[in-house]
Amino acid sequence: MTRDDAARDGVAADSIEAYDLPGRVAAYDADMDIMHPLRHTMMGIALEIVPLAPTATFTAVDLGTGTGVFAQRVLEAYPRASLVAVDGAAAMLDLAGTRLAGHARRVTRIEADFRSLPAEATSPGSFDLVVSAYALHHLDADEKHAVLQKVIAALKPCGWFVNADIVTAADPDIERRIQDIRVRSVTARAPDADERFRTIAATRAYLDALEAQEHDQPLTLDADLRLLRAAGIPAAEVIWRQYREVVIGGPKPVG
Repeated sequence: MTRDDAARDGVAADSIEAYDLPGRVAAYDADMDIMHPLRHTMMGIALEIVPLAPTATFTAVDLGTGTGVFAQRVLEAYPRASLVAVDGAAAMLDLAGTRLAGHARRVTRIEADFRSLPAEATSPGSFDLVVSAYALHHLDADEKHAVLQKVIAALKPCGWFVNADIVTAADPDIERRIQDIRVRSVTARAPDADERFRTIAATRAYLDALEAQEHDQPLTLDADLRLLRAAGIPAAEVIWRQYREVVIGGPKPVG
């Protein structure tokens, strides 16, 4: 499903279009480093847990490739691997193509909504690795379960699924405290000249508006693990966590 197809589907289409705006795309990596500075650590941990030799030849899928940061990490860690980069926003895929130009022969870029993934990303038993970062929280629980079933079916036995993403706390008071820590941290990291984050109140307002625009729907960690296990990764575990950011995943069993 392309962005135009997705436009008929309401919330999901709005989430895609939020990432297909020139200003948002141009500032995406800089903004992510302000709002999610641990993402690079998380990607490194996700690759560290996967038991694939650096010399292995295989094909990976990157769900929600964005500007190609995670895809680049995979391709650099595994020089003989190829990768299918999937994103619903054409502008993001274009930027990813620029970032991955040095690996172009090993990359297939696909513009598609997660809910209608094409055969190139879902062919059963085709992949040894599926990764995703800061993408699946845009789906509700039912949509996420459906996507996980498709991509895990595409994994070979013993292949790994690893997701670096955000979750929400089950207890409202704990969630409020985590959000308070988050807002203060973002405000402290942001450049003084960035009006969006000049004060605690401004930061909170900006983050609230951004999450509404992008239709963030993070689940609790327990809910995410249940979905992943039910979709075909019964040994799924928490690999790493700090506050609302997590790395979860595991291998697809044999048989």
